[in-house]
Amino acid sequence: MERTPPIDATAFNAFEAEGWEGRVDAYDRFFTPITGRLFDPLLDAVRVVPGTRLLDVATGPGHLPARAAERGAVPVGVDVADAMVTRARELYPTLEFHRGDAEALPFADAEFDAVTANFLLPHLARPERAMAELVRVLAPGGQLALATWDVPSRARLFGFFLEAFSEVGAAPPPDLPTGPDVFRFADDAAFTELLTTAGLRGVEVSPIGFDYKTATFDEYWQALQEGTVRMSSLLHGQSRETRERIRNALKRKFDAHHAPTDTITLPVAVKLAAGRKPI
Repeated sequence: MERTPPIDATAFNAFEAEGWEGRVDAYDRFFTPITGRLFDPLLDAVRVVPGTRLLDVATGPGHLPARAAERGAVPVGVDVADAMVTRARELYPTLEFHRGDAEALPFADAEFDAVTANFLLPHLARPERAMAELVRVLAPGGQLALATWDVPSRARLFGFFLEAFSEVGAAPPPDLPTGPDVFRFADDAAFTELLTTAGLRGVEVSPIGFDYKTATFDEYWQALQEGTVRMSSLLHGQSRETRERIRNALKRKFDAHHAPTDTITLPVAVKLAAGRKPI
């Protein structure tokens, strides 16, 4: 049985941080309408009210803090990619954004009443270390909430692609740093343990599902290549011939799922976990 190579956390984190620098536009165009469906559920889970001091980790282009500000919160966003922080500051110049590593947040202990992280976990080599940091900056009695992808059999946004990749016998390129399982925290027990081990109480995990409609298959295919880090690296590390085989396999899956004139529907499935820091 082939063994999975060990994770080099430093190499993987550097790969993720660098990878997002050139993907802001493509990510925002295709994925924000998807990830944005979690803004209000996350803000509800941390009980945002006017005056709440909120930290959003892996804030991307800053849309979640902007939504929090609309609800009267005092938000701060932090992201590991300079390009994401730059975009957030351009879009929302009255809000506060910082570049920072989730494993070493540039904030004082107990600085925030609430902490959110929308799809941070799949991009971390050491999620336990990041969780300790999120809890450190959270005030006693404060709420923390995170969203992550459900398993590929339900999160078809990525499930279709991963199945096509496997179907043609493609393999990860040798220079791609080994990372943790993207879907590790789709498991309720693992997700709960992550939060409780970090010291949170009253942890609850909830499934959230919805359909995302995109106009064409090519929009989805382009987003996989330009708006992600790990998925796009899997593709760009293949030969042109293998990429075309993956594309054809993926297209067959969509054609079997949709009539030719249909708007493409991608089932999206997410897990949201929330907990409270003891007083």
